[in-house]
Amino acid sequence: MIDHGHDLACVHAATERLLIAVGKLDNASVTQPSRLPGWTRGHVLAHLARNADALVNVLEGRPMYVSGEARDADIERDASRPLDVQLTDLRESAARFQETGAAPADWSRTVELRNGVTDSASRVPFRRWVEVELHHVDLGIGYELEELPAEFTEREIAFLADRFAGRPDVPPTRLTDATRAWSTGRETDDGPEVTVTGSPADLLGWLAGRRTGAALTVDGGPLPELPPL
Repeated sequence: MIDHGHDLACVHAATERLLIAVGKLDNASVTQPSRLPGWTRGHVLAHLARNADALVNVLEGRPMYVSGEARDADIERDASRPLDVQLTDLRESAARFQETGAAPADWSRTVELRNGVTDSASRVPFRRWVEVELHHVDLGIGYELEELPAEFTEREIAFLADRFAGRPDVPPTRLTDATRAWSTGRETDDGPEVTVTGSPADLLGWLAGRRTGAALTVDGGPLPELPPL
């Protein structure tokens, strides 16, 4: 069972960590490259603010974005803003998301995200949690995958393993941190072709496209090449 109330509280805590960390930057730092190709830290911060508003749209039954082009244009427009403006926007957009999430609603309903993707409304707070945590890491300001909450890391590994499950271009794969295990890749009756072992942070980093997988141990073949998220 997905507990959207619990996840909203986790989003709030993650957002506070982000705001405190970003508040220690200066205007010059915001213009420097993030860990995401082609994006400065300002692009990441602008995306986080606009994503909060986009998920409000989702919860209120509107299209997530007017269009992909409009989404990209909004991020580009807001990327170069000074730090104090970025912080205010992050804080206010996060508050709008929390307010919408706190309103009485049918959390079992199906909502539509980008590109025709649908999901339960109850999963939207977790999707926002993913945005806040991973993009905090993407800023490259001292918050690493190893510092993510253990619950978040385990759930996101499971979520991404499920996302790649059934993909014909991913071999049947068993993921394990030596304590827990997940399955992904194309379906087979013969068991996994490949077993990938590593720390939770390294497994998540590889699945989420944040690490190459060089720290992982692979048995049964080469490390699978994952499709882009």
